[in-house]
Amino acid sequence: MRRIVLTYGLIAGAIVSAVMAVTIAVTRDSVGVLLERGLMIGFGSMVLAFLLVFFGIRRYRDTVGGGAIGFRRAVGVGLLITLVASAVYVLTWQVLYFGFVPDFAERYGEAAVANLRESGASAAAIAAEEAEMARFAERYRNPLFNSAVTFLEIFPVGLVMTLISAAILRR
Repeated sequence: MRRIVLTYGLIAGAIVSAVMAVTIAVTRDSVGVLLERGLMIGFGSMVLAFLLVFFGIRRYRDTVGGGAIGFRRAVGVGLLITLVASAVYVLTWQVLYFGFVPDFAERYGEAAVANLRESGASAAAIAAEEAEMARFAERYRNPLFNSAVTFLEIFPVGLVMTLISAAILRR
């Protein structure tokens, strides 16, 4: 099981990490573009990468389980693959953030406030958003907080894919 989990988890993690690195490189100077397009690209890459959860569970079922797997076991295998992929994603973001884009949170906050201004929000709403974004940027410099936020970006997608895959593949 370890080999299957590591193989499929590392491949899934490599896919989302590569897409994230390319997206950050391309949109490095324009966080606004990242907000508009990068989030959809990132989410799409997560869904694509977590298709490997399905194939990993199927591989486990066919090779280790002798063609049969229960829902609980399938969820267990899928969650392990998801955890490996999520860990790779988080580690990649830590390297990118602290090594190449340490001002990302500040620029993200500026882009969010600019979007709020363009939408015609009140001065009070804009001031509140600016304060919230400043607090977030300060907390985001902490590697533990940064890792937790990054993990929460990817893990739910993997969890959903795990549950769907386990339901389809159980026998």
